[in-house]
Amino acid sequence: MSYSVLSYLDNILAKSPNKIAYSDENNAYTFREIDCLSDSIAAWLIENGYKNEPVSIMVERNAIVPAYYFAVAKAACFYAPMEATLPLQRLKQIMQVVKSRLLLVDEKNLSVAKQLDFDGEIVVIDSICRTEADKTVLKNRRSTIVDSMPIYVIFTSGSTGVPKGVITSHRAVTTYLDAVQKVLELNEADVIANQSPLDYIAAVRDIYLPAKTGASTVIVPKKALSVPSQLYQALEDNGVTTLCWSASGLELCVKTGLFECGVPSKIKKVLFSGSVLSGKSLAVWQKNLPDAVFINQYGPTEATASCTYYTVKEPADEQTVLPIGKPYDNYSVFILSESGEQAKIGEIGEICVSGPAVALGYYGNREATNKAFVQNPFNDNYREIIYKTGDLGMLKQNGDFVFCGRKDRQIKHMGHRIELDEIDSNALKIDGVDSCISIYNEQKEALFLFYTGTATKRDIALYFRSNLPAYMVPRKIVPLEEMPRLANGKININALKETLN
Repeated sequence: MSYSVLSYLDNILAKSPNKIAYSDENNAYTFREIDCLSDSIAAWLIENGYKNEPVSIMVERNAIVPAYYFAVAKAACFYAPMEATLPLQRLKQIMQVVKSRLLLVDEKNLSVAKQLDFDGEIVVIDSICRTEADKTVLKNRRSTIVDSMPIYVIFTSGSTGVPKGVITSHRAVTTYLDAVQKVLELNEADVIANQSPLDYIAAVRDIYLPAKTGASTVIVPKKALSVPSQLYQALEDNGVTTLCWSASGLELCVKTGLFECGVPSKIKKVLFSGSVLSGKSLAVWQKNLPDAVFINQYGPTEATASCTYYTVKEPADEQTVLPIGKPYDNYSVFILSESGEQAKIGEIGEICVSGPAVALGYYGNREATNKAFVQNPFNDNYREIIYKTGDLGMLKQNGDFVFCGRKDRQIKHMGHRIELDEIDSNALKIDGVDSCISIYNEQKEALFLFYTGTATKRDIALYFRSNLPAYMVPRKIVPLEEMPRLANGKININALKETLN
Protein backbone atom coordinates (compact mmCIF):
# COMPACT_ATOMS: atom_id res chain seq x y z
CA MET A 1 0.00 0.00 0.00
CA SER A 2 1.31 3.48 -0.89
CA TYR A 3 1.18 5.77 2.14
CA SER A 4 2.76 8.60 0.16
CA VAL A 5 4.30 9.34 -3.22
CA LEU A 6 7.62 8.49 -1.56
CA SER A 7 6.57 4.84 -1.62
CA TYR A 8 6.57 5.02 -5.41
CA LEU A 9 10.13 6.33 -5.37
CA ASP A 10 11.24 3.58 -2.96
CA ASN A 11 9.84 0.87 -5.22
CA ILE A 12 11.34 2.16 -8.46
CA LEU A 13 14.76 2.67 -6.80
CA ALA A 14 14.74 -1.01 -5.86
CA LYS A 15 14.07 -2.00 -9.48
CA SER A 16 15.51 0.61 -11.84
CA PRO A 17 17.70 3.13 -10.02
CA ASN A 18 19.71 4.03 -13.14
CA LYS A 19 16.74 4.50 -15.45
CA ILE A 20 16.26 8.04 -16.78
CA ALA A 21 13.32 9.49 -14.88
CA TYR A 22 13.08 13.09 -16.14
CA SER A 23 14.77 14.95 -18.97
CA ASP A 24 14.60 18.28 -20.76
CA GLU A 25 16.49 19.79 -23.68
CA ASN A 26 19.59 20.30 -21.52
CA ASN A 27 19.70 17.62 -18.82
CA ALA A 28 18.54 14.15 -17.82
CA TYR A 29 18.27 12.64 -14.33
CA THR A 30 18.00 9.04 -13.17
CA PHE A 31 15.77 7.95 -10.32
CA ARG A 32 18.89 7.55 -8.16
CA GLU A 33 20.01 11.10 -8.92
CA ILE A 34 16.55 12.46 -8.12
CA ASP A 35 16.57 10.52 -4.84
CA CYS A 36 20.03 11.73 -3.79
CA LEU A 37 19.29 15.34 -4.66
CA SER A 38 15.96 15.28 -2.83
CA ASP A 39 17.66 13.73 0.21
CA SER A 40 20.09 16.65 0.39
CA ILE A 41 17.39 19.30 0.14
CA ALA A 42 15.18 17.45 2.64
CA ALA A 43 18.11 17.25 5.06
CA TRP A 44 18.57 21.02 4.85
CA LEU A 45 14.86 21.58 5.49
CA ILE A 46 14.93 19.32 8.55
CA GLU A 47 18.13 20.87 9.92
CA ASN A 48 16.57 24.31 9.64
CA GLY A 49 13.42 23.41 11.52
CA TYR A 50 10.83 23.08 8.74
CA LYS A 51 8.09 20.51 9.37
CA ASN A 52 4.36 20.15 8.67
CA GLU A 53 4.24 23.50 6.89
CA PRO A 54 4.16 24.97 3.38
CA VAL A 55 7.36 25.54 1.43
CA SER A 56 6.93 27.91 -1.51
CA ILE A 57 8.90 27.03 -4.65
CA MET A 58 9.46 29.35 -7.61
CA VAL A 59 11.72 27.79 -10.23
CA GLU A 60 11.99 27.33 -13.99
CA ARG A 61 10.12 24.46 -15.65
CA ASN A 62 12.79 21.80 -16.12
CA ALA A 63 13.68 18.19 -15.38
CA ILE A 64 15.12 18.76 -11.92
CA VAL A 65 11.92 20.19 -10.40
CA PRO A 66 10.46 16.79 -9.32
CA ALA A 67 13.47 16.38 -7.01
CA TYR A 68 12.44 19.58 -5.21
CA TYR A 69 8.91 18.29 -4.71
CA PHE A 70 10.11 14.91 -3.43
CA ALA A 71 12.47 16.75 -1.06
CA VAL A 72 9.68 18.77 0.51
CA ALA A 73 7.64 15.57 0.97
CA LYS A 74 10.63 13.82 2.61
CA ALA A 75 10.82 16.66 5.12
CA ALA A 76 7.13 16.08 6.01
CA CYS A 77 6.23 19.46 4.55
CA PHE A 78 4.10 20.38 1.56
CA TYR A 79 5.04 22.47 -1.45
CA ALA A 80 3.33 25.54 -2.88
CA PRO A 81 4.55 25.88 -6.48
CA MET A 82 4.57 29.39 -7.98
CA GLU A 83 4.87 30.45 -11.61
CA ALA A 84 7.18 33.47 -11.83
CA THR A 85 5.54 34.73 -15.03
CA LEU A 86 2.30 35.49 -13.17
CA PRO A 87 1.58 39.16 -12.47
CA LEU A 88 3.50 40.39 -9.44
CA GLN A 89 0.29 41.30 -7.61
CA ARG A 90 -1.03 37.78 -8.12
CA LEU A 91 2.18 36.30 -6.70
CA LYS A 92 1.94 38.59 -3.69
CA GLN A 93 -1.65 37.47 -3.10
CA ILE A 94 -0.58 33.83 -3.17
CA MET A 95 2.20 34.48 -0.68
CA GLN A 96 -0.23 36.30 1.60
CA VAL A 97 -2.55 33.29 1.56
CA VAL A 98 0.01 30.52 1.99
CA LYS A 99 2.07 32.41 4.61
CA SER A 100 5.10 30.17 4.17
CA ARG A 101 8.29 30.91 6.12
CA LEU A 102 10.48 29.77 3.23
CA LEU A 103 10.66 30.54 -0.48
CA LEU A 104 12.99 28.33 -2.54
CA VAL A 105 14.01 29.88 -5.84
CA ASP A 106 16.50 29.32 -8.64
CA GLU A 107 18.91 32.01 -9.82
CA LYS A 108 16.67 33.03 -12.72
CA ASN A 109 13.76 33.86 -10.41
CA LEU A 110 15.65 35.45 -7.54
CA SER A 111 14.99 38.99 -8.78
CA VAL A 112 11.24 38.31 -8.93
CA ALA A 113 11.29 36.79 -5.45
CA LYS A 114 12.89 39.93 -4.05
CA GLN A 115 9.96 42.01 -5.33
CA LEU A 116 7.33 40.05 -3.38
CA ASP A 117 7.64 41.92 -0.06
CA PHE A 118 8.23 38.49 1.49
CA ASP A 119 9.33 38.67 5.12
CA GLY A 120 10.38 35.01 5.33
CA GLU A 121 13.59 33.34 4.19
CA ILE A 122 14.48 33.35 0.47
CA VAL A 123 16.96 30.60 -0.41
CA VAL A 124 18.52 29.85 -3.79
CA ILE A 125 17.92 26.14 -4.08
CA ASP A 126 21.28 25.42 -5.74
CA SER A 127 22.99 26.53 -2.52
CA ILE A 128 21.44 23.68 -0.49
CA CYS A 129 21.62 20.87 -3.07
CA ARG A 130 24.87 19.51 -1.61
CA THR A 131 23.77 19.34 2.01
CA GLU A 132 25.04 16.15 3.61
CA ALA A 133 22.07 13.87 4.18
CA ASP A 134 21.97 11.96 7.45
CA LYS A 135 20.02 8.82 6.58
CA THR A 136 18.94 8.27 10.17
CA VAL A 137 17.49 11.77 10.43
CA LEU A 138 15.68 11.31 7.11
CA LYS A 139 14.34 7.93 8.21
CA ASN A 140 13.06 9.35 11.48
CA ARG A 141 11.29 12.20 9.73
CA ARG A 142 9.85 9.77 7.17
CA SER A 143 8.29 7.74 9.99
CA THR A 144 6.13 10.74 10.91
CA ILE A 145 4.40 10.90 7.51
CA VAL A 146 0.85 9.60 7.24
CA ASP A 147 -1.25 9.50 4.10
CA SER A 148 -3.70 12.16 5.30
CA MET A 149 -0.94 14.78 5.44
CA PRO A 150 -0.85 17.38 2.67
CA ILE A 151 1.60 17.07 -0.22
CA TYR A 152 0.93 20.36 -2.01
CA VAL A 153 -1.20 23.48 -2.14
CA ILE A 154 -1.94 24.54 -5.72
CA PHE A 155 -3.61 27.85 -6.47
CA THR A 156 -6.32 27.69 -9.08
CA SER A 157 -5.86 30.05 -12.00
CA GLY A 158 -8.41 32.65 -12.93
CA SER A 159 -10.08 33.09 -9.55
CA THR A 160 -11.16 36.62 -8.72
CA GLY A 161 -10.27 38.51 -5.58
CA VAL A 162 -8.19 36.47 -3.14
CA PRO A 163 -6.85 33.30 -4.85
CA LYS A 164 -7.87 29.92 -3.42
CA GLY A 165 -5.20 27.34 -2.67
CA VAL A 166 -6.37 23.74 -3.05
CA ILE A 167 -4.65 21.69 -0.34
CA THR A 168 -4.32 18.01 -1.24
CA SER A 169 -3.16 14.94 0.71
CA HIS A 170 -0.78 12.13 -0.18
CA ARG A 171 -3.75 9.77 -0.05
CA ALA A 172 -5.62 11.83 -2.62
CA VAL A 173 -2.68 11.91 -5.03
CA THR A 174 -1.92 8.19 -4.75
CA THR A 175 -5.63 7.39 -5.17
CA TYR A 176 -5.71 9.31 -8.44
CA LEU A 177 -2.40 7.95 -9.72
CA ASP A 178 -3.36 4.36 -8.94
CA ALA A 179 -6.63 4.86 -10.81
CA VAL A 180 -5.20 6.61 -13.87
CA GLN A 181 -2.38 4.06 -14.13
CA LYS A 182 -4.96 1.27 -14.30
CA VAL A 183 -6.41 2.99 -17.37
CA LEU A 184 -3.16 4.09 -19.05
CA GLU A 185 -1.21 0.88 -18.32
CA LEU A 186 2.16 2.63 -18.41
CA ASN A 187 5.40 0.69 -18.06
CA GLU A 188 9.15 1.28 -18.22
CA ALA A 189 9.06 1.52 -22.02
CA ASP A 190 6.74 4.54 -21.95
CA VAL A 191 7.81 8.16 -22.37
CA ILE A 192 5.44 10.90 -21.21
CA ALA A 193 5.66 14.37 -22.76
CA ASN A 194 5.07 17.17 -20.27
CA GLN A 195 3.16 20.14 -21.69
CA SER A 196 1.71 21.93 -18.66
CA PRO A 197 3.37 24.29 -16.18
CA LEU A 198 4.67 22.37 -13.17
CA ASP A 199 2.60 24.50 -10.79
CA TYR A 200 -0.57 23.23 -12.48
CA ILE A 201 -2.62 20.25 -11.29
CA ALA A 202 -2.16 18.26 -14.54
CA ALA A 203 1.58 18.09 -13.84
CA VAL A 204 1.06 15.56 -11.01
CA ARG A 205 0.82 12.87 -13.69
CA ASP A 206 4.07 13.88 -15.36
CA ILE A 207 5.86 14.21 -12.00
CA TYR A 208 4.74 11.09 -10.15
CA LEU A 209 3.74 8.49 -12.76
CA PRO A 210 7.41 7.85 -13.66
CA ALA A 211 8.17 6.93 -10.03
CA LYS A 212 5.09 4.71 -9.92
CA THR A 213 5.59 2.96 -13.27
CA GLY A 214 9.22 3.31 -14.33
CA ALA A 215 8.23 5.42 -17.32
CA SER A 216 10.14 8.60 -18.19
CA THR A 217 8.92 12.18 -18.48
CA VAL A 218 10.42 14.56 -21.00
CA ILE A 219 9.84 18.29 -20.46
CA VAL A 220 8.91 19.69 -23.88
CA PRO A 221 10.44 23.18 -24.27
CA LYS A 222 7.82 25.90 -24.03
CA LYS A 223 8.92 27.43 -27.34
CA ALA A 224 8.35 24.09 -29.10
CA LEU A 225 4.74 23.85 -27.98
CA SER A 226 3.68 26.58 -30.39
CA VAL A 227 6.11 25.77 -33.22
CA PRO A 228 4.84 22.61 -34.94
CA SER A 229 8.12 21.59 -36.56
CA GLN A 230 9.94 21.83 -33.22
CA LEU A 231 7.16 20.03 -31.37
CA TYR A 232 7.14 17.19 -33.88
CA GLN A 233 10.91 16.85 -33.58
CA ALA A 234 10.78 16.87 -29.78
CA LEU A 235 8.10 14.17 -29.69
CA GLU A 236 9.85 12.04 -32.29
CA ASP A 237 13.42 12.41 -31.02
CA ASN A 238 12.40 11.51 -27.47
CA GLY A 239 10.28 8.54 -28.50
CA VAL A 240 7.21 9.92 -26.76
CA THR A 241 4.48 7.30 -26.33
CA THR A 242 2.04 9.11 -24.06
CA LEU A 243 0.43 12.55 -23.97
CA CYS A 244 -1.45 13.65 -20.85
CA TRP A 245 -2.32 17.09 -22.18
CA SER A 246 -4.95 19.76 -21.89
CA ALA A 247 -7.64 19.74 -24.57
CA SER A 248 -6.54 23.24 -25.54
CA GLY A 249 -3.03 21.89 -26.13
CA LEU A 250 -4.36 19.29 -28.57
CA GLU A 251 -6.49 21.96 -30.26
CA LEU A 252 -3.41 24.15 -30.69
CA CYS A 253 -1.53 21.30 -32.37
CA VAL A 254 -4.29 21.03 -34.96
CA LYS A 255 -4.50 24.78 -35.44
CA THR A 256 -0.76 25.23 -35.94
CA GLY A 257 -0.42 22.22 -38.26
CA LEU A 258 1.57 19.70 -36.23
CA PHE A 259 0.70 16.80 -38.52
CA GLU A 260 1.76 18.74 -41.59
CA CYS A 261 5.30 18.48 -40.21
CA GLY A 262 5.03 14.77 -39.53
CA VAL A 263 3.25 12.19 -37.43
CA PRO A 264 5.02 11.25 -34.17
CA SER A 265 5.53 7.53 -34.70
CA LYS A 266 5.53 6.24 -31.11
CA ILE A 267 2.44 7.89 -29.60
CA LYS A 268 -0.06 5.25 -28.47
CA LYS A 269 -1.93 6.92 -25.60
CA VAL A 270 -3.50 10.37 -25.57
CA LEU A 271 -5.26 11.50 -22.41
CA PHE A 272 -6.82 14.96 -22.41
CA SER A 273 -8.71 17.14 -19.94
CA GLY A 274 -9.20 20.72 -18.74
CA SER A 275 -11.85 21.75 -21.26
CA VAL A 276 -14.02 20.32 -24.02
CA LEU A 277 -12.12 18.98 -27.02
CA SER A 278 -14.01 19.68 -30.23
CA GLY A 279 -15.04 16.71 -32.33
CA LYS A 280 -13.33 18.09 -35.42
CA SER A 281 -9.97 18.42 -33.63
CA LEU A 282 -10.29 14.93 -32.16
CA ALA A 283 -11.02 13.63 -35.68
CA VAL A 284 -7.73 15.07 -36.92
CA TRP A 285 -5.81 13.36 -34.12
CA GLN A 286 -7.61 10.05 -34.75
CA LYS A 287 -6.92 10.22 -38.48
CA ASN A 288 -3.20 10.73 -37.93
CA LEU A 289 -2.86 8.30 -35.00
CA PRO A 290 -5.33 5.53 -35.91
CA ASP A 291 -3.80 3.02 -33.47
CA ALA A 292 -3.70 5.34 -30.47
CA VAL A 293 -6.09 5.18 -27.51
CA PHE A 294 -7.82 8.50 -26.75
CA ILE A 295 -9.13 9.13 -23.24
CA ASN A 296 -11.30 12.08 -22.21
CA GLN A 297 -10.88 13.04 -18.55
CA TYR A 298 -13.05 15.27 -16.43
CA GLY A 299 -12.45 16.64 -12.98
CA PRO A 300 -11.50 19.69 -10.94
CA THR A 301 -8.32 20.43 -9.00
CA GLU A 302 -10.37 19.80 -5.85
CA ALA A 303 -10.78 16.14 -6.86
CA THR A 304 -7.05 15.70 -7.58
CA ALA A 305 -6.89 16.33 -11.33
CA SER A 306 -9.77 14.18 -12.58
CA CYS A 307 -12.57 11.98 -11.33
CA THR A 308 -14.08 10.43 -14.49
CA TYR A 309 -12.74 9.12 -17.78
CA TYR A 310 -14.08 8.01 -21.13
CA THR A 311 -12.13 5.86 -23.56
CA VAL A 312 -13.18 7.00 -27.04
CA LYS A 313 -14.65 4.08 -28.94
CA GLU A 314 -15.91 5.73 -32.12
CA PRO A 315 -14.48 7.88 -34.93
CA ALA A 316 -15.13 11.56 -34.19
CA ASP A 317 -16.59 14.16 -36.53
CA GLU A 318 -17.75 17.77 -36.26
CA GLN A 319 -20.94 16.70 -34.49
CA THR A 320 -19.18 14.62 -31.82
CA VAL A 321 -19.72 15.59 -28.19
CA LEU A 322 -17.82 13.24 -25.91
CA PRO A 323 -19.23 12.06 -22.59
CA ILE A 324 -16.96 12.37 -19.56
CA GLY A 325 -17.51 8.69 -18.83
CA LYS A 326 -17.44 6.74 -15.62
CA PRO A 327 -15.76 7.40 -12.26
CA TYR A 328 -12.19 6.30 -11.76
CA ASP A 329 -11.60 3.53 -9.23
CA ASN A 330 -12.08 4.69 -5.63
CA TYR A 331 -14.05 7.78 -6.69
CA SER A 332 -17.76 8.32 -6.11
CA VAL A 333 -19.57 10.70 -8.48
CA PHE A 334 -23.25 11.62 -8.49
CA ILE A 335 -25.59 14.34 -9.75
CA LEU A 336 -27.37 16.59 -7.27
CA SER A 337 -30.63 17.97 -8.63
CA GLU A 338 -31.74 21.58 -8.24
CA SER A 339 -34.22 20.45 -5.57
CA GLY A 340 -31.45 18.78 -3.54
CA GLU A 341 -32.32 15.22 -4.51
CA GLN A 342 -30.20 12.68 -6.34
CA ALA A 343 -30.95 13.40 -9.99
CA LYS A 344 -32.74 10.87 -12.12
CA ILE A 345 -31.12 9.43 -15.22
CA GLY A 346 -31.15 12.12 -17.92
CA GLU A 347 -31.80 14.93 -15.42
CA ILE A 348 -29.30 17.79 -15.32
CA GLY A 349 -27.85 18.76 -11.95
CA GLU A 350 -24.61 19.60 -10.16
CA ILE A 351 -21.72 17.11 -10.37
CA CYS A 352 -20.55 16.07 -6.90
CA VAL A 353 -17.51 13.98 -5.95
CA SER A 354 -16.58 12.06 -2.82
CA GLY A 355 -13.89 9.61 -1.80
CA PRO A 356 -10.24 9.71 -0.72
CA ALA A 357 -9.17 11.83 -3.72
CA VAL A 358 -11.23 14.84 -2.59
CA ALA A 359 -8.96 17.69 -1.46
CA LEU A 360 -8.58 18.75 2.15
CA GLY A 361 -10.12 22.11 1.32
CA TYR A 362 -8.92 25.63 0.55
CA TYR A 363 -5.80 26.56 2.46
CA GLY A 364 -6.46 29.13 5.17
CA ASN A 365 -9.98 29.75 3.90
CA ARG A 366 -12.52 28.02 6.09
CA GLU A 367 -15.47 29.96 4.68
CA ALA A 368 -14.82 28.89 1.07
CA THR A 369 -14.02 25.35 2.23
CA ASN A 370 -17.28 24.97 4.14
CA LYS A 371 -19.23 26.23 1.13
CA ALA A 372 -17.80 23.77 -1.40
CA PHE A 373 -16.81 20.76 0.76
CA VAL A 374 -20.00 19.69 2.52
CA GLN A 375 -21.61 16.75 4.23
CA ASN A 376 -23.20 14.28 1.80
CA PRO A 377 -26.89 15.31 1.93
CA PHE A 378 -27.93 11.65 1.55
CA ASN A 379 -25.96 10.45 4.58
CA ASP A 380 -27.15 11.42 8.08
CA ASN A 381 -25.26 8.68 9.90
CA TYR A 382 -21.58 9.60 9.75
CA ARG A 383 -19.24 12.27 8.38
CA GLU A 384 -18.85 11.98 4.61
CA ILE A 385 -17.50 15.01 2.81
CA ILE A 386 -18.39 15.66 -0.83
CA TYR A 387 -17.10 18.35 -3.15
CA LYS A 388 -19.70 20.33 -5.08
CA THR A 389 -17.98 21.10 -8.36
CA GLY A 390 -20.21 23.89 -9.64
CA ASP A 391 -20.38 21.96 -12.92
CA LEU A 392 -23.60 20.73 -14.46
CA GLY A 393 -23.93 17.19 -15.72
CA MET A 394 -26.25 14.26 -16.16
CA LEU A 395 -26.09 10.49 -16.02
CA LYS A 396 -26.98 8.52 -19.13
CA GLN A 397 -28.76 5.19 -19.15
CA ASN A 398 -25.51 3.37 -19.99
CA GLY A 399 -23.77 4.73 -16.88
CA ASP A 400 -21.72 7.43 -18.59
CA PHE A 401 -21.75 10.95 -17.23
CA VAL A 402 -22.14 13.92 -19.58
CA PHE A 403 -20.74 17.38 -18.88
CA CYS A 404 -23.37 20.10 -19.42
CA GLY A 405 -21.46 23.28 -18.54
CA ARG A 406 -20.92 25.45 -15.50
CA LYS A 407 -23.68 26.48 -13.11
CA ASP A 408 -22.36 30.01 -13.41
CA ARG A 409 -22.58 29.67 -17.21
CA GLN A 410 -26.34 29.22 -17.01
CA ILE A 411 -28.21 32.46 -17.69
CA LYS A 412 -31.75 33.77 -18.03
CA HIS A 413 -32.20 35.76 -21.26
CA MET A 414 -35.43 36.96 -22.86
CA GLY A 415 -37.33 34.76 -20.44
CA HIS A 416 -35.41 31.64 -21.43
CA ARG A 417 -32.85 29.64 -19.46
CA ILE A 418 -29.75 29.24 -21.63
CA GLU A 419 -26.57 27.20 -21.24
CA LEU A 420 -23.80 29.33 -22.69
CA ASP A 421 -21.78 26.18 -23.32
CA GLU A 422 -24.49 25.02 -25.71
CA ILE A 423 -23.85 28.13 -27.81
CA ASP A 424 -20.11 27.39 -27.74
CA SER A 425 -20.52 23.76 -28.75
CA ASN A 426 -22.65 24.80 -31.72
CA ALA A 427 -20.14 27.43 -32.80
CA LEU A 428 -17.36 24.84 -32.77
CA LYS A 429 -19.28 22.84 -35.36
CA ILE A 430 -18.86 25.67 -37.86
CA ASP A 431 -16.11 25.21 -40.40
CA GLY A 432 -13.45 27.84 -39.73
CA VAL A 433 -14.11 28.33 -36.00
CA ASP A 434 -11.04 27.17 -34.07
CA SER A 435 -11.96 28.31 -30.56
CA CYS A 436 -14.76 30.35 -29.03
CA ILE A 437 -16.47 31.52 -25.88
CA SER A 438 -19.87 33.15 -25.38
CA ILE A 439 -20.42 35.78 -22.69
CA TYR A 440 -23.60 37.38 -21.41
CA ASN A 441 -23.65 41.08 -20.59
CA GLU A 442 -26.43 41.42 -18.01
CA GLN A 443 -26.51 45.22 -18.10
CA LYS A 444 -27.04 45.32 -21.85
CA GLU A 445 -29.00 42.04 -21.84
CA ALA A 446 -26.90 40.92 -24.79
CA LEU A 447 -25.10 37.75 -25.85
CA PHE A 448 -21.57 38.09 -27.21
CA LEU A 449 -19.54 35.44 -29.03
CA PHE A 450 -15.74 35.74 -29.25
CA TYR A 451 -13.98 33.40 -31.66
CA THR A 452 -10.75 32.68 -33.52
CA GLY A 453 -10.49 31.17 -36.97
CA THR A 454 -11.13 31.88 -40.63
CA ALA A 455 -14.95 31.87 -40.48
CA THR A 456 -16.63 35.20 -41.11
CA LYS A 457 -19.11 36.80 -38.75
CA ARG A 458 -21.74 36.30 -41.46
CA ASP A 459 -20.97 32.56 -41.67
CA ILE A 460 -21.51 32.22 -37.94
CA ALA A 461 -24.65 34.36 -37.84
CA LEU A 462 -26.25 32.38 -40.67
CA TYR A 463 -25.42 29.07 -38.99
CA PHE A 464 -26.89 30.19 -35.68
CA ARG A 465 -30.06 31.49 -37.30
CA SER A 466 -30.53 28.15 -39.03
CA ASN A 467 -29.74 25.93 -36.06
CA LEU A 468 -30.65 27.77 -32.84
CA PRO A 469 -33.70 29.60 -31.55
CA ALA A 470 -33.56 33.37 -32.03
CA TYR A 471 -33.04 34.04 -28.32
CA MET A 472 -29.78 32.03 -28.41
CA VAL A 473 -28.24 33.90 -31.36
CA PRO A 474 -25.45 36.22 -30.13
CA ARG A 475 -26.15 39.90 -30.75
CA LYS A 476 -22.47 40.60 -31.36
CA ILE A 477 -19.91 38.25 -32.92
CA VAL A 478 -16.30 39.29 -32.31
CA PRO A 479 -13.35 37.78 -34.24
CA LEU A 480 -10.00 37.62 -32.43
CA GLU A 481 -6.48 36.95 -33.65
CA GLU A 482 -5.81 34.95 -30.50
CA MET A 483 -7.93 33.89 -27.55
CA PRO A 484 -6.64 35.20 -24.18
CA ARG A 485 -5.75 32.25 -22.00
CA LEU A 486 -4.78 31.51 -18.42
CA ALA A 487 -1.62 29.63 -17.47
CA ASN A 488 -3.55 26.35 -17.46
CA GLY A 489 -4.67 26.82 -21.08
CA LYS A 490 -8.27 27.72 -20.31
CA ILE A 491 -9.83 30.79 -21.90
CA ASN A 492 -9.49 33.91 -19.74
CA ILE A 493 -13.16 34.85 -19.55
CA ASN A 494 -12.54 37.74 -17.16
CA ALA A 495 -10.20 39.42 -19.66
CA LEU A 496 -12.92 39.24 -22.32
CA LYS A 497 -15.59 40.49 -19.94
CA GLU A 498 -13.55 43.63 -19.40
CA THR A 499 -13.90 44.45 -23.10
CA LEU A 500 -17.70 44.49 -22.76
CA ASN A 501 -17.73 47.54 -20.50
